[in-house]
Amino acid sequence: METSYRNLNLPVRTLLGPGPSNVHPRVYRAMTTPVLGHMDPKFLEVMDEMMELLRFVFQTRNTITLAIPGTGSAGMEAALVNLIEPGDGVLVGVNGYFGERLSAMASRHGAEVRRVEAPWGQIVEPDQIERALAARRAKLVAVVHAETSTGVLQPIKPIADACHRHGALLLVDAVTSLGGSPVPADEWGADVCFSCTQKGLSAPPGLAPITVSDRAVAVTSSRRSPVQSWYLDLSLITKYWGSDRVYHHTAPITMLYALREALCLVHEEGLEPRWRRHQALSNALIAGLNALGLPILAPESHRAPTLTVARIPEGVKDIAVRTTLLSEHNLEIGGGLGALKGQVWRIGLMGESCTQANVLLVLSALESALGRQGWRREKGAGVMAALEALA
Repeated sequence: METSYRNLNLPVRTLLGPGPSNVHPRVYRAMTTPVLGHMDPKFLEVMDEMMELLRFVFQTRNTITLAIPGTGSAGMEAALVNLIEPGDGVLVGVNGYFGERLSAMASRHGAEVRRVEAPWGQIVEPDQIERALAARRAKLVAVVHAETSTGVLQPIKPIADACHRHGALLLVDAVTSLGGSPVPADEWGADVCFSCTQKGLSAPPGLAPITVSDRAVAVTSSRRSPVQSWYLDLSLITKYWGSDRVYHHTAPITMLYALREALCLVHEEGLEPRWRRHQALSNALIAGLNALGLPILAPESHRAPTLTVARIPEGVKDIAVRTTLLSEHNLEIGGGLGALKGQVWRIGLMGESCTQANVLLVLSALESALGRQGWRREKGAGVMAALEALA
């Protein structure tokens, strides 16, 4: 019997998890633009515009600032594989799930990895990095700016200063921060900084923006061995994005259209107004969650405005609540990862998803779902607290 398949008919969700975020209609429209050849002069003009826009969001003058095909994890892999040769010393700040991933990837590429650890929900103290570098030299230090598993925002500048004092390169994972909080790559002195498209930039997933300093380029140019990944070799990729225009891969044309339009929206809003929007609405969300009796995991001084991680009350069933939000409110939030599985909810306010209406929606929906499990607070407490914070 022949199987038939109908046209896609999927629900429209409000995406308030750790990513992806909702996509602006202009970005969807850009994706319907006719596909050009990846060497077409008109498409190469689009690539040039995107490099300028990416320099704008990364706040950098780096020549090598482009978008790698693949998700944020491809950006992480590219950043590591281009800088690491077998036997290199790499220091990794580990205070959550994605610090663990940095450590695992670096090990796979032959690095001698040393971990500087902090409890999940806390920052890696810059003094820890300083002491580790003083004890033994490292070629590279890798840290996560906004840890997606905990909602912690890591201070970067003091770590960068320590790297420079000890002759180490600095790699920064800005997957959950770019587009929603400041990522001043040049001011930090970051040597490689990478991100993704589906969070603060609000394009569909599929590309990894990355920027590379001249210092890091010099290191990659003097490698003793070829980059272990041909596909992610930046010396080859940059010949396509640069003035040489040497073919390397067939570019994901439609995804690049989407990213360009998403970056235009960021440029039109302005970086500082965009950061203020994310911070104000994050503050309102946190006020509402506290009013519902859901304490925030990250300390007040180091909270990412793009992602809030709240502890689940004892006796409340994680999956039951998230299923209710999805089935009755078309609303997605995230569960915990790794050591925090079943213990926290991760609520993202990123890019197009970062609105007052969404803050009030998630607080109202959580109040209702929690009440069914016997966890009750004064009616409307979360929403009222959020509105007071915004006022």
